[in-house]
Amino acid sequence: MTMMAFFSSSSPPQKGVVVTVPVLVLAVSVAALTLFFLASSLSAPCSCSFTPPSPFSGDGGERVSATAEDIDWVRDQIRGNGLHMQDNVLRKGINPRTRAQQLQDLIQYKGISHYDGPDSDNHTALPCPGELLVEEHHSNYGEPWAGGRDVFEFLAESTNLSPNSQVLEIGCGTLRVGLHFIRYLAPSRFHCLERDELSLMAALRYELPSQGLLHKRPVIVRGESMDFTRFGDAVSYDLIYASAVFLHMPDNLVWTGLERLAGKLKPFVGRIYVSHNIKFCSRLGGEQCTKRLSDLGLEYLGKKTHDSLLFNHYEIWFEFRRSRA
Repeated sequence: MTMMAFFSSSSPPQKGVVVTVPVLVLAVSVAALTLFFLASSLSAPCSCSFTPPSPFSGDGGERVSATAEDIDWVRDQIRGNGLHMQDNVLRKGINPRTRAQQLQDLIQYKGISHYDGPDSDNHTALPCPGELLVEEHHSNYGEPWAGGRDVFEFLAESTNLSPNSQVLEIGCGTLRVGLHFIRYLAPSRFHCLERDELSLMAALRYELPSQGLLHKRPVIVRGESMDFTRFGDAVSYDLIYASAVFLHMPDNLVWTGLERLAGKLKPFVGRIYVSHNIKFCSRLGGEQCTKRLSDLGLEYLGKKTHDSLLFNHYEIWFEFRRSRA
């Protein structure tokens, strides 16, 4: 049977379904439109919302490190505004000062509205020394202050940190790194042992108040000789780290600290990170170092590095864990 048999009105009636010309034309039109929209939907770019995988953010949902999209965004902002780095010279509304000049201006109240007379001390709840206000302590390190954020991101991501994690820094100084942990962690979850009095003054009298972090109540203890007793006997750490601190300690004092901390590190999942080098260990020789670590219930896992976000720098870290419960 040819297709014309269905279309001819003079043909005798056939059994089955008879499709008239108008119906067939309508069906073909609908099919063509359907194929057109389907093809369009497949070829056109999707306007739906898609969130690319982001770096580790912890159980608290707060992103820890910048994504590629973040970097692209800030570069677009710089390009879009036509910005180029300029010399920091005197210009309208801006008067560059060294820290020494800024401190002198502060002492003389130059350009600063202030209270005079016997009532002058009644309006400042937590008076801060001028040397701290001009952030002289930010220059106490061998690298820029911003490097503290790099260390935080590396350690947080390496240990899958969450806001309820318990962290100890050995030698937190002026909180170049610690500020970021304190901001991220739940109150009182950051502990620090520091020996330098001026660093502790900067941390407590300037950094914590100026960053709005007093409510986080970090446990900061002044102490020497690796004495961790003031942190309590029941504490169990997810992360213990020492950034460029063991370099300046006698080997026997470092081993004393590891002996006292081994039992406070969570078995298997907790980590100890030591930066720069582990000469306290390598000076013993490989086998002897491994044995001494094993006697403490510790295991060396290897060496890692991380890059800085803002300047040409990488840092080396050595990772340890507690190998038995």
